[in-house]
Amino acid sequence: MVGKTKSTKDPATAGDGPRLLSGGNPQIAKGYGDGPVQAYIAAIPGWKQDVGRRLDPLITRTVPDVAKAVKWNSPFYGLEGEGWFLSFHCFTNYVKVAFFRGMSLDPVPPGASKSGDTRYLDMREADGFDEARLAAWIRQASRLPGEKL
Repeated sequence: MVGKTKSTKDPATAGDGPRLLSGGNPQIAKGYGDGPVQAYIAAIPGWKQDVGRRLDPLITRTVPDVAKAVKWNSPFYGLEGEGWFLSFHCFTNYVKVAFFRGMSLDPVPPGASKSGDTRYLDMREADGFDEARLAAWIRQASRLPGEKL
């Protein structure tokens, strides 16, 4: 590689890496499997990347046979043949976790939605990461019929 230097730039800010959309949400091509989800997480800027790095393995540990994809610039999690039960998306000041059948979870996640059954959890930098609560919601959500998106 004569005349070439290896770039050590953060892929979220490098000119050749993923573009950041409004709110710092990475623009990642639609794709199925762990690879696109890991590319999305690697491109998340700042403290929100830590949320993604904690959330993704928590989902995988809680639902070992989880299917993953990036759709609409957001990671989606579901079960093969059952549909999607969860996604998350980066905004300027928080990461929004969407439970597609959230009204059926106990307790119901706090964030209301205009789409009937969906409920949200907004995770902000100053918030704690309640792994036990999240794992309980993830486990419950994975057992409900998923969204065919």
